[in-house]
This record gives sequence, C-alpha cells and structure tokens, in this order.
Amino acid sequence: MIITLLAVFLLAKLKHYKIRYLFCTWSFYPIFILQCILIFLQGAIFTGNYYFIQYASVIETLIILSFVFPLLAYQLYKPAFIGTGLVLLGSLLNRLVIGQNNGKMPVFPTLSYLTGYVHADTMNSIDNIHIIGSEASRLKFLADYIDVGYSILSPGDLLIHSFTFIMLYCTIRSVHLKYAVRISEK
Repeated sequence: MIITLLAVFLLAKLKHYKIRYLFCTWSFYPIFILQCILIFLQGAIFTGNYYFIQYASVIETLIILSFVFPLLAYQLYKPAFIGTGLVLLGSLLNRLVIGQNNGKMPVFPTLSYLTGYVHADTMNSIDNIHIIGSEASRLKFLADYIDVGYSILSPGDLLIHSFTFIMLYCTIRSVHLKYAVRISEK
C-alpha cells in the first residue's frame, strides 16, 4: 500500500492538486488512520512480529470500507464502481490460483529475501494460505511474484490495490476542486 499511496500522491502533484486539502475534510481521516495502522503492521512484519497477520484481512476490508465516507461526501460513484469491479476481478484471479494449488497461494520472493521481509524457513508457517512457490506450482504468472521488498504481490493483488489508487486519487481531486474554489473566492 505504501507504493500505492506514493503513486497517488505523485500523480496528484503532477496534476497540481493540493494534497494538504485532504486534511480539511473529515472524510479523509478514517482512510488516513487505517493506512497508518497498515504501515505499522507492515513494519511489525518486517521486524519479524507475525502476530498481527491474523488481522490482515480485517484491516484490508476496513480500508476498502473507509472509502465509503468520501464516496458519499463527494459522490464518487463512477470511480467506486470501476474500483469495485477491479477488486472483484483481482479476487477472482487470486482464488483461481489458490484453487489450482490445493488451497495455497504460491509466493516467489526475491527482493524480500534481501530486505529480510521473508525468511524461507518461516514462510510456510506464517499463515495457512501462502507457501513458497516451486516448479510444481500452477498458474505462476498469477501467483505472488511481484516483490517490492516489503510485500510480495500477485497481479490480482495489484487489481485489488487499484481500488485504493482510484478512490484516493478521485478523493484528492474532489477535495482540491472544492477547497481551491473556496480559497480563491476569499
């Protein structure tokens, strides 16, 4: 999610949107708080504390639901519809891979070995879903192989993360348009 946030902020800056306006609206704070919690959890995993992994799916669901506030406040229905379609497609791709690999998601770490995010001896015991991928893994091109050093993503995960990208970008754009007009009127 960190890369997603940075990409959104970069695009918003390239479009000359003022990111600081986000903090002028209450609808952004649930997103902000949950993103901070997610960054904390990723930091905990990075230091070898895997206790919080059991709550990862709850946090991810809450993050997606936190976008209901800007969705309603700024009427972001079209971006939400597109993002939801991408989440469903990404979830379908992930379930397809898991179904083809006996209920497990193969993971192919590279950079994460170097950063210490993943250790080969503990990977299979962290949760009940992920296993280290092998030549026997099916649909490897849809498995978790996109390694950014602190997370290993699948193409399905990228589609799921695109919801956050789309909704956060559209929130920034809407907030900028609302508050830029107010400030210019003064």
